[in-house]
Amino acid sequence: MIFHLFRKDLLLFLKDKKSIVLTFLLPIILISLFAYAFGGLGAKSSVSPLDLIVVDQDRTPLAKELIRALDSNANVQVIPMHLPAARASILRGKNTAALILPKGWSQALETGDTLPPEIIYDQARKAEVSMLMPTLTGIYFSTISRITIPKSITLFLDKNYPNLPADIKNSIIQTPIIPPSSPQEKSNQFKMTSVVGVAHSSHLGLIQAIAGTAIMMLLFSVAALGTSLLEEEEKGTMNRLLMAPFSSTLILYSKMLFTFFIAVIQLIIMFVFAWLAVGLDVPSHLVSTFLMIVVTALAISSFGIFLAAVSSTRQQAQSLSTLIILIMSAVGGSMIPLFIMPPIMKKIAICSVNYWGIQGFYDIFWRNLSLWDILPRMSVLLIIGISMTTLSIFLFTRRMSRRR
Repeated sequence: MIFHLFRKDLLLFLKDKKSIVLTFLLPIILISLFAYAFGGLGAKSSVSPLDLIVVDQDRTPLAKELIRALDSNANVQVIPMHLPAARASILRGKNTAALILPKGWSQALETGDTLPPEIIYDQARKAEVSMLMPTLTGIYFSTISRITIPKSITLFLDKNYPNLPADIKNSIIQTPIIPPSSPQEKSNQFKMTSVVGVAHSSHLGLIQAIAGTAIMMLLFSVAALGTSLLEEEEKGTMNRLLMAPFSSTLILYSKMLFTFFIAVIQLIIMFVFAWLAVGLDVPSHLVSTFLMIVVTALAISSFGIFLAAVSSTRQQAQSLSTLIILIMSAVGGSMIPLFIMPPIMKKIAICSVNYWGIQGFYDIFWRNLSLWDILPRMSVLLIIGISMTTLSIFLFTRRMSRRR
């Protein structure tokens, strides 16, 4: 008897080709994704260069020599910019850090005055800056020591030992002098300035928890609500609705409205809790937060009805939703921090709802950007929601027409 029941379930499972593929393909895709993101795949490939904006206000031969040395290093990608553009790029999260060579920097090195170069960065990307600093400091000190130390020694010898023979003087000048090698000593030679997150650095983990985890969990919730359409089909409720004066488009819109309403309420409750319990400054960003919640909820709820439109059974919808949600969450920054991913993964991240939602909330609460600056991310989420809804209506209507 047990064998007959087992055989029955196995035959039903084997008839559902989509479920078979998703059941066995999902673990392989996730293993490959995580392995690649953490460097397990393609480990023999070269390390991806870290971007570094360079603002040359000094415009001297020494400054140009330093920039050439940085640009020739395979671990650094130099991006020349003016200071306002550099600050704006870091504020918007487009680049990691900027090296500013102030006017008079090379002259200060030669005369022994203190005018250190400044590094501005986003405190949320401190880990990336830490990976960049060893290469930067090594190139910096090797460049300035090769150029400035011989000049300083020459001036010192000419002033204090004017009668020193030329061959002895050249020997002293050409003797290698080791620049500061201690990491602490080297870091003190730079003026480190965080231009983002100084006033509210304690909120970094909170913003990630809400924007990252909440969006991922909301995707699972909405996917379950969307697949309830398939449950109505299996129970025969859909046939009764179609016999009544309800079009398939109207049925889908009603389900969309319900999932959208639940998504908005869920996100509002999360941010109200964050405001009351841990002091996230929601009232100061009320309009931006509400609009971001609305467009994020629209994009996520459209995903829920899209699953119902492309799946034939609840099992297919559940397997497909698990696959898509885990991939989007891993690539989009909910599960794996974006800064440790290879460049190709960062580019793929823009295809996920998670990425646009997380970065939008970071723009509001971490970068303190204006509503105008956040509108591009909101527009992308709005386009995702409208496009997926339109496609879902087309697919669902075509499938329902076959039932009539």
